[in-house]
Amino acid sequence: MTVELDAKGLTCPMPILKAKKAIKGMGGGEMLKIESTDAGSVADFESFCRNGGHELMESNEDGGVYTFLIKKSA
Repeated sequence: MTVELDAKGLTCPMPILKAKKAIKGMGGGEMLKIESTDAGSVADFESFCRNGGHELMESNEDGGVYTFLIKKSA
């Protein structure tokens, strides 16, 4: 199952806080897809995954929209 989170228009730290809340309610191995317009979210989500033990499966930018696909740790 993939949970989708729209964090476009939000600035730091809101995209991370919303992702943290969403991932807390998910099961291990589930996917979280986040869209953000905050350029700082690239480094933020890399750190979020590294520190939380989650896997950053994908990180893209298209037209100022950053998309992240995160696999929750077990």
